[in-house]
Amino acid sequence: MTLSRIILGFLAVHPMTGYDLMRAFATSAAYFWRADKAQIYRTLAKLVDEGLARIEVVPGTNAPDRIVHHITDQGRKMLHAWLVAPPESQAPRDSFVARMFFAGDLDDGEISALIDGRAADATVAREALAAVRAETPHPDPRSDRAGWLRSMTLDQGIREHDEHLEWLDALRSGLGSEESS
Repeated sequence: MTLSRIILGFLAVHPMTGYDLMRAFATSAAYFWRADKAQIYRTLAKLVDEGLARIEVVPGTNAPDRIVHHITDQGRKMLHAWLVAPPESQAPRDSFVARMFFAGDLDDGEISALIDGRAADATVAREALAAVRAETPHPDPRSDRAGWLRSMTLDQGIREHDEHLEWLDALRSGLGSEESS
């Protein structure tokens, strides 16, 4: 359900093709929600079937036609209902944390290798968000509340990576490793 509401949110910002949505997830929503191509297209079809979105075929010039999705009035009502409802509680799912939970029998080198791999991934992800932040305006909430809220979610994604990297350093320190990122 959350994926369909996020897609409605993107369509409320402006109409999009499936490709546009994939790019939006990759460049703006990936720090709080992941969706692959099949999930996006399957959800778009369902939203159209349910009358929450509609399609517009834009003829291509020397290219295939574009299928642009628009949110409907019913879709806006559904999005609004979701936005004002209490958030659903979702248990975090992180295979790395699960591995750390059970890694007590591994030697320090094995644990360090896991930590180093995770730290490298987290650093790349954090740097990617920092690059987006450098190119993203941080609007005044009084003049562009929607843009400001989107900007603040980007800041939260950066903070989460910073905190995760600090936790990885604490793991390293507990192992007696002298290196930290």
